[in-house]
Amino acid sequence: MIALKKWLVFTLASLTFVFSAQAAAQEAPDELVKRISTEVLEIAKKDQNVKSGNTQRIFQLVEEKVMPYVDFKKTTALATGKYWRQATPAQRDELTKQFHDLLFYTYASAISKVESGHKLQFQPLRAKADATDVIVNSRIIQPKNPEPILIGYRLEKQSDGWKIYDINVMGAWLVETYKTTFTNEISRSGIDGLIKILQDKNASLAAGGKTAR
Repeated sequence: MIALKKWLVFTLASLTFVFSAQAAAQEAPDELVKRISTEVLEIAKKDQNVKSGNTQRIFQLVEEKVMPYVDFKKTTALATGKYWRQATPAQRDELTKQFHDLLFYTYASAISKVESGHKLQFQPLRAKADATDVIVNSRIIQPKNPEPILIGYRLEKQSDGWKIYDINVMGAWLVETYKTTFTNEISRSGIDGLIKILQDKNASLAAGGKTAR
């Protein structure tokens, strides 16, 4: 009887996972961005640990709500440009990890500043039905500033659903912004030099319990 109960629990859990994955895979890109953005914003408004800038709680929030829908490897490859092809598999893994952590600290800074009056608005998706690469545009309405924050999300359709791989904030694409910095640093000190700079930056942020600016 106990074995049967365990089997039933396992089966139900497995089915839930499969159905959730299928639902995410079928979700339209604009619906996906709207859902995860709204969930994160609402939690940020209510969770005191998030509001106080607790990076561990914010990391947990982003890992659970955002990361399943982000292709960080593609983001890092694009930001590294031509040097990505020259990097070893180990260097690629470490670059992805360090860039992931740096952007997390940056994101933590933004989330910790969310106020109760912040609201999200989304523009209609302008893309062909068979498009595999789209941009979802949104804006954040600020309670104390008449100027909204314009945010665009670039997504690619993959085998398991849509994945975000680039973000535009007020006209500046994240990949292009970091590509210049990465290219300059690699030209000076190589791929390992860039990795070392990212490692030192993240270590400093972690030790100080701060968010990137």
